[in-house]
Amino acid sequence: MGAEMRYAEDFAPGDTFDLGSVEVTADELLAFAAEFDPQPFHLGEEFGERHGFGGLIASGWHTAAMFQRLYVDGLLSGAAVAASPGVDELRWFSPVRPGDVLRGTATVVGGPGPSLSRPDCSVLRHRCELTDTSGRPVFRMTLHVLFRKRPREEANA
Repeated sequence: MGAEMRYAEDFAPGDTFDLGSVEVTADELLAFAAEFDPQPFHLGEEFGERHGFGGLIASGWHTAAMFQRLYVDGLLSGAAVAASPGVDELRWFSPVRPGDVLRGTATVVGGPGPSLSRPDCSVLRHRCELTDTSGRPVFRMTLHVLFRKRPREEANA
């Protein structure tokens, strides 16, 4: 679609979007944990060892935030997105560690369907996933997203 804006009608079940990748760094992992999730196993190697994780691991919320950045840059920035009414089935499958390279994908698994609260929008469901360097899933969620419908003047052009 190039630089064209993507509207609700431009998505169909089965469409999969490669969102790119992000390398996990120890400095970012520690900074996020110190500010938002200061559990011991997110704050140092020795704590991660003591808690049975085999070393330092990322907060699951940091993992979700890394996905969100890929999702915005790789899909939402070129779309007529309005909001998200929620998430289903958020899962973390295995620890994320410094040096991991995470790859993001979003697959349309439902919609577009009518929005009950926004007649100018449709609801889509995306299965969102991060895989690690070896290709194993480390994070998955089903995200409900409101996308604006194509404006009538563009639809009739």
